[in-house]
Amino acid sequence: MVESQRLKKQRVADSFSRAADSYDRVAELQRSVGGRLSEFLPAFTPQVVMDLGCGTGYFGEQLRAQYPDASLLNLDLAEGMLQYARKHRPLRNAQWLCGDAEALPLQNQSVDLIFSSLAIQWCEQPALLFSEVSRVLKPDGYFVVATLGPDTLKELRQAWASVDDFVHVNRFIPLADLQNNLPANLHCTQQQEEIRLLKYAQLKQLTDELKELGAHNVNQGQATGLTGRQQIRQFRAAYEAQRLNDDTLPATYQVYYLVFQRTF
Repeated sequence: MVESQRLKKQRVADSFSRAADSYDRVAELQRSVGGRLSEFLPAFTPQVVMDLGCGTGYFGEQLRAQYPDASLLNLDLAEGMLQYARKHRPLRNAQWLCGDAEALPLQNQSVDLIFSSLAIQWCEQPALLFSEVSRVLKPDGYFVVATLGPDTLKELRQAWASVDDFVHVNRFIPLADLQNNLPANLHCTQQQEEIRLLKYAQLKQLTDELKELGAHNVNQGQATGLTGRQQIRQFRAAYEAQRLNDDTLPATYQVYYLVFQRTF
């Protein structure tokens, strides 16, 4: 891994670690999407289930209830999130692992099911991600995932685009690019797209929420200096210009729900 990628991953891990105590308080969308994703879980009897990008461990109890006899692996890049989960959500027959989705610390063909809700959008190397998923899944194993598409927070991106050419908002990978990076033995068996529109009375509510979630911009092309007051005023005015007829400010989330199965 090149040094820039290591640093970016560390920034993501540090950001989410700092947000561990506040995350659940503001993660209404994340809980809703994960709940929807659970409807895609297959009816079978796995021996080992992994929650990839488990965060605060919110979905661990649901996975434990659905697959009561399975060993549960909870993996996240952010050690702060894992510390919170261990303390607040102890689970029977469960392990908590700090690790990278693009370099899973697991043996080949060791997992029957991988559940991952709103985590893999932080991975920038989909070919490596899917290669690792395929490697650790057993034949006929499942990868059940929700992730964000490139239209996510398009209003925020549009407002900043009126100010400068820097990258202020995370860019997420289009569905076609994800699917083009699948290995030969990993096939998409289900696919749905959903647009979630959140509404806010004030812009600060959105920006504070993103901060408390730990969802900071980590893409290349960011401004290296401080953003000036005039630029901030321009940004706010551009976002205010997008107010809806009900006098709220919109924030779009494009969500993909995907089920993959390893065939050999």
